[in-house]
Amino acid sequence: MKVSIVIPVYYNEDNLKPLYKDLKKKFIDEIEYEYEIVMVNDGSLDRSYQVMKELAAQDKNIKIVSLSRNFGSHAAILCGLEKCTGDCAVVKAADLQEPTELLIEMVESWKKGNNVVLAVRQDREESLGTKFFANTYYWLVRKAALANMPEGGFDVYLLDRKVINVLLSLDERNSALTGQILWSGFKTEQIPYVRLEREIGTSKWTLKKKIRLVTDTLFSFSTLPISLVTGIGTVSFIGALVWGIVVLIFKLMGLIQVSGWTTLFIFNLFSFGIIMVTLGILGGYLWRTFDASRNRPPYIVEDENKVGDTREER
Repeated sequence: MKVSIVIPVYYNEDNLKPLYKDLKKKFIDEIEYEYEIVMVNDGSLDRSYQVMKELAAQDKNIKIVSLSRNFGSHAAILCGLEKCTGDCAVVKAADLQEPTELLIEMVESWKKGNNVVLAVRQDREESLGTKFFANTYYWLVRKAALANMPEGGFDVYLLDRKVINVLLSLDERNSALTGQILWSGFKTEQIPYVRLEREIGTSKWTLKKKIRLVTDTLFSFSTLPISLVTGIGTVSFIGALVWGIVVLIFKLMGLIQVSGWTTLFIFNLFSFGIIMVTLGILGGYLWRTFDASRNRPPYIVEDENKVGDTREER
């Protein structure tokens, strides 16, 4: 039996050595089965990859990969899943905000026959703004896309080899990996935990990336955007029809002496805004279709050090 630990790395040079020390103390030294650690550098421009090389030189069970640029955490995780060789793989963040003890619990759950084990956040030792965005996002996903999304969401999870093979075969662009896991429908168990406050470094999870995650999830797993377009169009048509009938009646009754330029201007401006929103949503679908048709890889590997081999490959 072999367990892989997949860790996406993005500007985490100060976290990596404490992370490995924590893994060794709470996981590696406690288990009696084989393990490997697959670290994927997602285009970090700091010393993250250098530190990864140092760790790989210390432990022959560490495999490191460096992507040519920042492709996003989901692409980096997908790369790690493709490179790992374990019977199951645990995806863990590099920021030390998830208790390492969870890994052993997750492996034990997998041994019982669960193909997917989710470490679900029960609470967060983080700012109110972070909590608000996260709770809003997961609520929206549950209501509009994936009803089986846990209330607290999840970033740490274990996948059986059969699940990994399914994810690698999907070949989807601009999608959320966590959504694909839930969509696949494999036997799943949840393990609650409290997400710790980050003590080293600062998060690179920007507002732009958060918005991208929301749009990718909704466009990939929900009909909400296109339903919204249909709803807006229907309401606009009914509103225009009612308004036209009212104006015609008033005109026939002689109640309109001067044409209402201001009203007409506001109505036209509102209609133009609706049209632009509609085109933007439809354009989102068209762009995703075009992006998938180009068949570009989700990531590009620049350097890779294999397990037990510290030589650099290109």
